[in-house]
Amino acid sequence: MASRTARTRKGEAATEVILQTFRANGLFLAAGDRLAADEGLTAARWQVLGAVALARPLTVPQIARRMGLTRQSVQASVNRMLGDALIEADANPDHRRSPLIRLTELGSAKYAELERRQTTWINALAAGLTASELATAARILRELSNKLDTNARDGGKDRRRR
Repeated sequence: MASRTARTRKGEAATEVILQTFRANGLFLAAGDRLAADEGLTAARWQVLGAVALARPLTVPQIARRMGLTRQSVQASVNRMLGDALIEADANPDHRRSPLIRLTELGSAKYAELERRQTTWINALAAGLTASELATAARILRELSNKLDTNARDGGKDRRRR
């Protein structure tokens, strides 16, 4: 029978961060769906639109990496948004089979409207928190994400001696 290793205090605290992040993620996606609904979008499509708007043009794999999504889910959103004329695919001189995705005028207009709505929403959500508290939360989540990303690239190997 294998022995069970107890979590350290840091491990318990990190578990709580992860559980709260899962809960917040679900709530953020639901809020994103509500904010995007009037534009005929979902939170997932809004994420892709935002990635392209902020760093255009990008390939589907680049969008997926930046947003922490699977290439397949981004491709599905891109396909729908191509059909809705929110984005367009241009030839990529560096990769024949991976076109560069950019916003259309309609996509830019919808993204601008979503940004306007999001600004009002986020300002209300942040009320009562300090900029320092929010910066600390962002820094910790970024550090955990970087560690997870590194671990995934290393094949998830546990480097501790057994």
